[in-house]
Amino acid sequence: MKVGILGGSGYGGLELIRLLLMHPYVEIEKVVSPSYAGQELSSVFPHLNQVELPSFVELDALEVAEGVDLIFFATPADVSATYIPTFHGLGVPCIDLSGGFRLRDGAVFEEWYNHASPSSELLREAVYGLTELNPEQIEHANIIANPGCYPTATLLGLLPIMKEKWLSRNSIIIDGKSGVSGAGRKVGLGTHFAEVNENISAYKVNEHQHIPEIEQVLSELVKKETRVSFTTHLIPLTRGMMCTLYVGMKESHSTAEIIALYEAYYENHPFVRIFSEGTFPTPKGVAGTNYCDIGLSVDHRTKRITIVSCIDNLMKGAAGQAVQNMNVRFGFPEKTGLVLTPVFP
Repeated sequence: MKVGILGGSGYGGLELIRLLLMHPYVEIEKVVSPSYAGQELSSVFPHLNQVELPSFVELDALEVAEGVDLIFFATPADVSATYIPTFHGLGVPCIDLSGGFRLRDGAVFEEWYNHASPSSELLREAVYGLTELNPEQIEHANIIANPGCYPTATLLGLLPIMKEKWLSRNSIIIDGKSGVSGAGRKVGLGTHFAEVNENISAYKVNEHQHIPEIEQVLSELVKKETRVSFTTHLIPLTRGMMCTLYVGMKESHSTAEIIALYEAYYENHPFVRIFSEGTFPTPKGVAGTNYCDIGLSVDHRTKRITIVSCIDNLMKGAAGQAVQNMNVRFGFPEKTGLVLTPVFP
């Protein structure tokens, strides 16, 4: 099958290229980047030297849609919100790595993304692409809204106990830490080497655009409005993400009980790995892979559960999950092209 990639010159697009080149059932037909249109990919990215790929092309919807079976959007949310309706109208399925179609309420989208919302009809039609949550809907979706990186790590860390209703739903505190590739390739003082190296900084405190996405999914799970406290931090890593979650329990449960619940819940989900009692994951342990690693511990003094969830923000947090969703949507084995061991050390 033939695919196109919009935003092929960003980190998410480049990671898609790396994965799709290894996929046995996919050929990259078109790579869109208005900034580099007409140039060979290897002339812009020398690490792709001697790799057979099409040259960058302009964003012409009719030309890009011709001859492709699927389009990935590795673009900012405003681009996907603007152009996915066109490709949808042309009958081309789309997987969106941005936040353009994650929120069901257009007014909420406009508030948090400062851009005109897609139509309410398309927002309702789009399927939230957390593969471990919505596999049946993804199988039939023509607009798949890939989750954000922080929501992926957070929600996978919370799904089992949220579904069992073991926690106090408005007691959720999320401490997120991400490497600098999460900010994309754009140049900015906040990701300048001298500012980031040997440093850590909180950003978008109480105003991160992933807050309504996390709250939307959790509220739908328990059928009651759920709020979270969410603080993000930039750390001096190229890639990788750790979310440490603190949640209050309604009743007392042991760490062994919690781990058993998670192991049972994710038994048939190959990309979620639950750690044994007393051990916890690290970003290095998932680097370059589509895994989400989860460690758990109960603090009986405070009646809280501590959940540590790690992903590679460019993989399970972006391109890897997009390929996983493609596999589910088009009937390929879910792990196809994603059987990768971590890059360690």
